[in-house]
Amino acid sequence: MPDNKKKPNPIDIHVGSRVRLRRNMLGMSQEKLGESLGVTFQQIQKYEKGTNRVGASRLQAIATILNVPVSFFFEDAPVESAPGAKGFAEDRSTNYVVDFLGSTEGLQLNRAFVKIADSRVRRRVIDLVKALAADEES
Repeated sequence: MPDNKKKPNPIDIHVGSRVRLRRNMLGMSQEKLGESLGVTFQQIQKYEKGTNRVGASRLQAIATILNVPVSFFFEDAPVESAPGAKGFAEDRSTNYVVDFLGSTEGLQLNRAFVKIADSRVRRRVIDLVKALAADEES
C-alpha cells in the first residue's frame, strides 16, 4: 500500500524551526504564543514541525509577537540549487548556530550571556570558552 501522506515542504519546516527557535529564545511557551494568535498550542506545534503551512498574515502576526522581522524566519532557508547539486539539502556548516541555539545548553548559555552588561566580562567569557575548546582538542 503506497504512503499517501504528503511530506512537509522544506521551507515550511525551516520557517517552523525558526518560529520554535525564537519562541524558545524568548522563553515563551507554545500555549502563550497560541493564545496571542488565537490558536491552540497544537496548531503552534504543527507550524513548528512544518506539517501546517503558516500563511502570510499569520507569519506577520508571529513576527510581531516574537519581536523579529518576517525575514528572520527565512534566514539560512534551504534553496533549490543547480541540477545535480544538493537540491533542498542544507549546508550543515551554516546551520550550526541554529542547531546550537535550539539545544537546551545553547538557550541557557545565550540567555545568561546576553544578561552580562559589561562588554569586557563578555569578552573574557568568550576567551574562556575558546580556551576550554582548545583544551578539548588537545
